Amino acid sequence: MSFLAVKRILAPLLATLALLSAAGAAHAAEPALDIAFGGRTRHLTRAELLRLPALRTIEVADDAAYRHPMRYQALPLTALIPHPESAAVVQFTARDGFVANIPGKLLAGRGQPWLAVEPAGAPWPPLKPGGPSAGPFYLVWLAPRQGGVSPEQWPYQIARIAPALPLAQRYPQILPRTADAKVRHGLRVYAENCAACHRINGGGDAAVGPDLNRPFNPTEYFHEPFLRRLIRDPAAVRNWNRRAMPGFPPAALSDADLDALIAYLRQMAAQR
Repeated sequence: MSFLAVKRILAPLLATLALLSAAGAAHAAEPALDIAFGGRTRHLTRAELLRLPALRTIEVADDAAYRHPMRYQALPLTALIPHPESAAVVQFTARDGFVANIPGKLLAGRGQPWLAVEPAGAPWPPLKPGGPSAGPFYLVWLAPRQGGVSPEQWPYQIARIAPALPLAQRYPQILPRTADAKVRHGLRVYAENCAACHRINGGGDAAVGPDLNRPFNPTEYFHEPFLRRLIRDPAAVRNWNRRAMPGFPPAALSDADLDALIAYLRQMAAQR
């Protein structure tokens, strides 16, 4: 058989293989979300989520990530998790290692959580110049103030949603060895606002930021006025291009909550 004859036979086969390879690559590149609830895990692609009948266009007046009003194609969270209150905590794991542990009761409350889905042909703005957007999947709230939602309870770039036990049950090393009410309050503040990025004594789900008690505690290397300022406005104390820590103004973290958080950190430094 001549070379030309072999070429004519193989050409259609090679073309088919190329098409299959391209289709496979496109499928592999399609963002997807894993939702593990009710004893099973659903692997939903962006296209599948955008086809769900519950999809709506929503307006978010005070977006925690973008800090200005945003419009999204989104699904009410209850369309994906019908009874979030059935879980003590619902864990949202992001692609960068950020982990938000949100109480199921909060997700079922008055805050009105929605899962925003970034369309392939209409990407959202970058969070920082030259950086990625909050997509492809982002938990947003229509009434965050009414629901008592903190800025760290707006996880974006979500890869997985699953139920979990409360943080302190899974990581007893974060528990303060005291019955002091203020310190115990500080543990709750830490779990809601800090544990999405930080660990204490190696205990926690995330590792975006440093451990807050190993090798040293920030109460040991910051004068308290500067520690308070750092929590309120990190860029006012130290700033660089890759800084990721958000600020916690009084609207997001009250003075009483900040006092309790610092009391908790001091207690953990003392019992290290």
